[in-house]
Amino acid sequence: MKKKLGVFLFLLILFIGFLAIRFFVMDKQNSNGQLKVLVSPSASVFMDNVAVGKTPFEDKFKVGEYLLKLIPEGNATDTASWQSKIKIYKNTRTYVNMELGSSDISTSGEVFTSVKMITQVKAGYGEVMVETEPQGAIVYLDNDEKGVAPVKLENVLKGDHEISVFMPGFFRRTQKINVDPGYQVNAKFKLAIDQSQTPKIEEKKTATEEASLKESNVDIKTRKQVTIKETPTGWLRVREEPNAEASESAKVNPGDKFDILGEEAGWIKIEYEKNKTGWISGQYVDR
Repeated sequence: MKKKLGVFLFLLILFIGFLAIRFFVMDKQNSNGQLKVLVSPSASVFMDNVAVGKTPFEDKFKVGEYLLKLIPEGNATDTASWQSKIKIYKNTRTYVNMELGSSDISTSGEVFTSVKMITQVKAGYGEVMVETEPQGAIVYLDNDEKGVAPVKLENVLKGDHEISVFMPGFFRRTQKINVDPGYQVNAKFKLAIDQSQTPKIEEKKTATEEASLKESNVDIKTRKQVTIKETPTGWLRVREEPNAEASESAKVNPGDKFDILGEEAGWIKIEYEKNKTGWISGQYVDR
């Protein structure tokens, strides 16, 4: 009897051990998520500065946060690269769709992820979290205005929906999404500036600046100048507004010289191209 009991206990321990190992292995195998990247024009894909392939791209990655970088290929020399931090979630897909422009302000696209919600919701419903760059775009769900980004849309019925975002002066972005019950869809839209609406604004700015200079009897030729210093990246961003959060207008190189058009809180306004102005950090210039 004792012998049979001993054999039974031994088999029971083996069975429990088998289940534990199987659970561990299965959980380890499932600690990955899917990444899909579509880009126009085609680009090389880098994850944490490691080349992983070319677009269209799709592969599995371990759960976590990564720096995704897209660098245009071939003859697309006038196309700007793009980079952003993305998150890979367990057993879900992170979807990236970008249209690369000649600069950051003309690049547009979206990043979608889906995450299991911690809080309980009504059966058959999920949520959608919408963010935009720049912030403040109007958000529409199935052509119904829902608010201004960033905004969380609660109690969204499961199934297919259409999200659209719009901001005056920028091109509208529209994408279809699928909402699963108990999941939150995170949607991040990057809007491209509609440059067809900017020339008149730029002309007015330039005319105002010229009038101001004439009124103060300041000759344009006598303006003070700055020279771009060496930077860690090898170039310096020109931004639309005098702050680090503003959209990038262009990049300038060490050694380039520009007239000072204005100064504000450590930022210097320059004309980086004819009739195109922006702000650079005063930290990286010599006067």
